[in-house]
Amino acid sequence: MDMTETDYTTLFRAARKAAAGLASESDEKISRMLLDLADEIIRHSDELLEANSEDLARMSQDNPMYDRLKLDGKRLESIAADMRNVASLPSPAGRILSETVRPNGMVIRKVSVPFGVIGIIYEARPNVSFDVFSLCVKSGNACILKGGSDAQNSNSAITGLIRSVLAEHGFDENTVILMPAGRESSAALLGAVGEVDLVIPRGSKGLIDFVRKNASVPVIETGAGICHTYFDKDGDLDKGAAIITNAKTRRVSVCNALDCLIIHKDRLFDLPGLCSGLADAGVLIFADEAAYAALDENYPAQLLEHAVEDSFGTEFLSYRMAVRTVDSLEEALEHIAKYSSRHSEAIITENPETADLFLKKTDAACVYANVSTAFTDGAQFGFGAEIGISTQKLHARGPMALPELNTYKYVITGDGQIRPK
Repeated sequence: MDMTETDYTTLFRAARKAAAGLASESDEKISRMLLDLADEIIRHSDELLEANSEDLARMSQDNPMYDRLKLDGKRLESIAADMRNVASLPSPAGRILSETVRPNGMVIRKVSVPFGVIGIIYEARPNVSFDVFSLCVKSGNACILKGGSDAQNSNSAITGLIRSVLAEHGFDENTVILMPAGRESSAALLGAVGEVDLVIPRGSKGLIDFVRKNASVPVIETGAGICHTYFDKDGDLDKGAAIITNAKTRRVSVCNALDCLIIHKDRLFDLPGLCSGLADAGVLIFADEAAYAALDENYPAQLLEHAVEDSFGTEFLSYRMAVRTVDSLEEALEHIAKYSSRHSEAIITENPETADLFLKKTDAACVYANVSTAFTDGAQFGFGAEIGISTQKLHARGPMALPELNTYKYVITGDGQIRPK
């Protein structure tokens, strides 16, 4: 659909009006609407999956994005469960974050408030449409969704269902708006100064770079995850094998999946054992020389290749992984500092001092000791769901949930105070 600048402005202003209307709605009413929507997701699963199958038919199953695009009954049940979790949480809007009384009797309160209109630009992940809506509306925001063309049928069916439930509960349907596919609408959203308060990209490094370079409105970066796990000289083999297998193979197409195993040289003899689960899952390993020698004849030959420079610092999003050998914790930290996207990093060690040093020195949104990076997820953190994993340091970092979708303002009350000249 061809749209003019006036058409886009009309959409943005409709979302602004809907956001203003949310300010007068009770948290209880919003929660009831979300609970009903969660039920409707299950009731309308056939229609949602049919629309998704049309999108899947246009994408090769070899595409790393295929798994992200795919919906099935189990995933819809998980989406509905996350929505019920969000509905059960208190809205962050209107919380008094701090309160002080000045000597003249003036009361200053710092109060959390919604951003207003939040735009989300994302790729082939239709579950994001549900997650973003539930978090935005629960925190008092309207949302404008700009999904990829690969998921346009899925997103259209999803937003159609959301808008019908909104209307049934007396909300403005424009609390959620789906933008047309194509970069023209992305450009309009990124340039909507004064109409859109915040844009959050979810997707590949290329998408995030595009948004950062072209946005005139404020941006919070989320998404790209180049994740490492360091197996220390004091690491436990059984724990390590389980953590590494889970972090890599639980779901390879997500941003918290393991991309590079770093191993201390003194534990190279354990590398075949650490990678046994990866072999069973068919993971292709790009190993440096020392790691290659340790795995040669101890790992399927067709799944083992020599690493090159591009093997490191790559978000694979597939059954591929790099292995790097280091002489020390310090060298592991240097490798992570060079190649990390500052998303999720982990260490496996039984030495508490080493673990503590790793946790302190690693610059990432989420750092783990003896835990799989697969846990970097808003629902797993008890946040209900997430709008993305922020890898920047301003405003929000890590899983962004309800509190991060509010900013704040100062509310000052008094009884006729005036400032002396």
